[in-house]
Amino acid sequence: MPPRAWQRMLSGRRLDLLDPTPVDIEIEDIAHGLAFVARWNGQTAGDYAYSVAEHSLLVEEIFRLQHPSAPVKWQLAALLHDAPEYVIGDMISPVKAAVGPSYGELDTRLLAAIHIRFGLPAQVPQTVKKQIKKADKVSAWLEAVRIAGFSEAEATRFFGRPPPALIETCDIRLRPPVDVRRDYTARHAELLAAL
Repeated sequence: MPPRAWQRMLSGRRLDLLDPTPVDIEIEDIAHGLAFVARWNGQTAGDYAYSVAEHSLLVEEIFRLQHPSAPVKWQLAALLHDAPEYVIGDMISPVKAAVGPSYGELDTRLLAAIHIRFGLPAQVPQTVKKQIKKADKVSAWLEAVRIAGFSEAEATRFFGRPPPALIETCDIRLRPPVDVRRDYTARHAELLAAL
């Protein structure tokens, strides 16, 4: 028997990781999974893990602050930028480097299916992708300094120093997964309704 390459979701869907189809993707599954996936392999201060769902909400907020006239579809792309991690987990950069290109290929296939499911192009334009990555690095800097034990100099070396206004405006929130799941789902619904 060949190895199983699908994951059963709480919605009852079976998501084939090697050939994901948009019809097997539900936002409730994404929100639930991301709310329980810890960033930084859980090596963060606080009573709750800092989840990928919370990180995604922050990245979307930073993207909006940096690009206030960005179309809603790119705000949605920012919210969903790490959505594949609901099924493949959040692998820290050193592990991704050790695993090699196969992780990136899997992530790309899943993200394309997720985008199509929610009315986005399978691939976002390179300029938008870079803008989302920039917001992602701002979030990583804030997380590194505020909850992951990095000094500002060390975080700046890895992620670049964010503009002071973003450092002052954005906050890291540590909350129960059920609260983060609810807010992620609600923000997704708001953005879909505005498309």
